[in-house]
Amino acid sequence: MTLLTVHQDNHPTPATTATGTGTATGTGTATGPHPAAEPDPATQTSTETKTGTDTRAKTPVDPARMPRLTTTVPREYVHRSTLAEVFLTGCEQTGNTHYTLTAQWPRAHTFFTTPDGTHHHPLQAAETIRQTGIYLAHAELGIPLGHHFLMRNLHLTTHPQHLTIGPTPTDLTLTATYTPHHPHTKRPTDFTMHITITRNGHPTATGTGRFTCLTPTTYQRLRHPHTTTPTNTTSTTSTTAAGTTAIGTSTAGTQHQPPNPPPTHYGRTLPHDIVLTPTPHPHTWQLTPNPHHPILFDHTTDHIPGMVLLEAAHQAATAHTHPTPTTHPTHPTTLHATFHHYTEHHTPTYITTHTNTNDQTPTTHITAHQNNTTVFTAQLTTHTPT
Repeated sequence: MTLLTVHQDNHPTPATTATGTGTATGTGTATGPHPAAEPDPATQTSTETKTGTDTRAKTPVDPARMPRLTTTVPREYVHRSTLAEVFLTGCEQTGNTHYTLTAQWPRAHTFFTTPDGTHHHPLQAAETIRQTGIYLAHAELGIPLGHHFLMRNLHLTTHPQHLTIGPTPTDLTLTATYTPHHPHTKRPTDFTMHITITRNGHPTATGTGRFTCLTPTTYQRLRHPHTTTPTNTTSTTSTTAAGTTAIGTSTAGTQHQPPNPPPTHYGRTLPHDIVLTPTPHPHTWQLTPNPHHPILFDHTTDHIPGMVLLEAAHQAATAHTHPTPTTHPTHPTTLHATFHHYTEHHTPTYITTHTNTNDQTPTTHITAHQNNTTVFTAQLTTHTPT
């Protein structure tokens, strides 16, 4: 990846007075037959006779010799509005379909941090994988800005022992391999991305996601009548195909609901991070995220972002597995999610859970329904760090 470097040309300041073989007056007027010639900056001595100041010409810095400095990739390439939410910092192609990227996670992210403040939240790895797939599509695979992305599925495995928060931001190395599903097309508009995230040589997370790219015209036709021409094209393309929930404008199914338990019941500490509201039915919640959440709704979308559904799956699994709040929060270690349909705004969406008790490690199955249609499914296993 080529880093943009900027330098400022430094030009020598012309001398205001000069001395030649003749005698110059205090006003700079020569007494000889010819005006005193201005000294050549290239041969001018380091000390001015009149002022004693250094007027040596400064050589401009060669951009090629400037150090390579760390910066984030353009936020438009990962479909984020806020620079603070861009985790990728660089990319280098290492093969026909192989790339090595760098990333950094902050020490105190306002959302992607476990309640006890000791670990990066595993869903930060999911967001990093999402950003990687979109970035490579734009920057390396030739997908123009303004195209829309669908993430059809996501498979994620994390290693909590390598998610601990240290005294400095966490620097990461990612290796990514993409597999086009239609290799003979001009652009790989349908591909699977395999990504490994390492920290100091240790595997932190591995993930696989399938992405489909749509032109603005195709997207408008697909989404009609749920959307019109967007004012911000990246806002409608940024996340997954099926991320949506009820934003709370609809009152259907909200009558006589039990009170919402404290945020720790869902594995969070702040009320505005909770995306679920309990219903009278066991292991069933209504999806009610805050539409002004600065992370989950980083920009306007014509459907609920997929990251909202992943967060709902995590919160529902936590509430199902640990109905009593615990001081030892669980960390998702494996996640298999499939986005079946777009989840629309302003239509009630319900999240249900059940646990497979036959496995040695219990797995929570999460299903999201909207208008009696399954829009999202996930299987999630959790681990309580020691």
